[in-house]
Amino acid sequence: MLNWNTRENTRKNKSLMRKMVITTCIGLGFTLTTVYAEESIGTVYHVYVDGDHIGKVDDKEVVQHVIDQKVAEGEKEFKDFSLTVGEEIFYIPEKVFNPTFNNEVVSEKLNEELTVKANAVELKIADRSVGYFTDEESASNILETYISEYVDEDILEDAMLLEPDEENSDAEVLAFEAVSDSKEKEKLATGDSMVTDVDLSDPVTFVNEKVSPKEIYNADQGLTILEKGTLEQKVHTVKKGEVLGRIAGKYDLSTEKLLELNPKLKEDSILKPGQDINTTEYEPFVDVIIHEEKKVKEKVDYETEVIESEDMYKGEEKVKKEGKDGSKEVLYSIEKTNGKETGKTALDETITKEPVKEVIIKGTKVISRKGTGDMTWPAVGGYISSQLGERWGKTHKGIDIARPSSKDIRAADNGVVESAGYTNGGYGNKIVINHNNGMKTVYAHLDSIDVKVGQVVEKGSKIGVMGSTGNSTGTHLHFEVHKNGALKNPTDYVSK
Repeated sequence: MLNWNTRENTRKNKSLMRKMVITTCIGLGFTLTTVYAEESIGTVYHVYVDGDHIGKVDDKEVVQHVIDQKVAEGEKEFKDFSLTVGEEIFYIPEKVFNPTFNNEVVSEKLNEELTVKANAVELKIADRSVGYFTDEESASNILETYISEYVDEDILEDAMLLEPDEENSDAEVLAFEAVSDSKEKEKLATGDSMVTDVDLSDPVTFVNEKVSPKEIYNADQGLTILEKGTLEQKVHTVKKGEVLGRIAGKYDLSTEKLLELNPKLKEDSILKPGQDINTTEYEPFVDVIIHEEKKVKEKVDYETEVIESEDMYKGEEKVKKEGKDGSKEVLYSIEKTNGKETGKTALDETITKEPVKEVIIKGTKVISRKGTGDMTWPAVGGYISSQLGERWGKTHKGIDIARPSSKDIRAADNGVVESAGYTNGGYGNKIVINHNNGMKTVYAHLDSIDVKVGQVVEKGSKIGVMGSTGNSTGTHLHFEVHKNGALKNPTDYVSK
């Protein structure tokens, strides 16, 4: 039989043993738990397509494998493009106990949702899309080809450059830099021109995009679209007197094209003021604006100085000194839009030859329409070969003057030519002058007439040449004087 101390020791030993077993078990339990957790934690990847969650995979390669297959299938049809998938794919990794995933389901969904796209560059002018091209170089080359229709290629290569777009990291902006400097301008010779700047009417950007390969243009297609431009709707309101041809020309259209745009109109249609005419037409995507400087030789017109003289009759003039044009060199700044001149400003000019002023003397002397009342002999010398009175059974109404020293016939006094020309009745070529004081004089049988009806003539001025027209026996002047309608004897008014 154990004593109390022995029993107590035995109890303590058993208690100690239990503690040791429990401690060992707990320690062993922790060890087992730790080992189990390390074996059960794994990483899965949540797959998102354009922001939508489509499932979990245990390896990104599962997704990449589907992408590679899609691209490989697309490359069979579109060999010349850089292909990818059009959707945005991203992953969110997650570490979990007992990870679950379904690679097969995700692969099937990816096959259904992913589309094959081509990496492309979109050419944009202002907010309008011209089209998509394989890469930035292709898009840039097409635009350069279009611009080179108006700008020399060598100049364009030096001026054209691309700059990053501050607002869009996937885009670049087309820019131009100056293509000439001040030293080159100084060397400009007469007749030469130099492009100083090239610009476009609207901003041009190149944007990286993903599109269907079928939407990508080749070089010829892109150039055709740029040249053709965009369809712009325009309406012309008819003004009074306008016709179809004039309206068509105003918009660089043929009449046939204008009729095509307005099916209700015909070529012989009568247009009414206020009527609207459709002038829809293609406008360029962008205008090519060129600034150039050109030095040319130009004529400097001479000035004319007029000196008035009372020694000459009004209407008469003579050149005292002949004028001569000068010359100058002019440097112009010229603006051209799509090859057409749209602006021109003179920057500098140098006179190379001074013009010579022309001096003209103009008469101011006015001939009175009214006679002086004191008539002069109407011929240059000569004698009276026949007097006024009865002759050959008829009344001779005037005097005949023959054998002058000159055949010029003179106006007997100031007046206005009332008639001048050939007449029947025997007078032949005849002149009648109204002296506006009740007196009229008649000059007949003239060989030629130097005045016309309505002309104001001065006393003693030449009005014709003596002759023998009409009923005449020889060269002489038949001269008559009438006062207030009554026939008078000329010898009472004129003397040799």
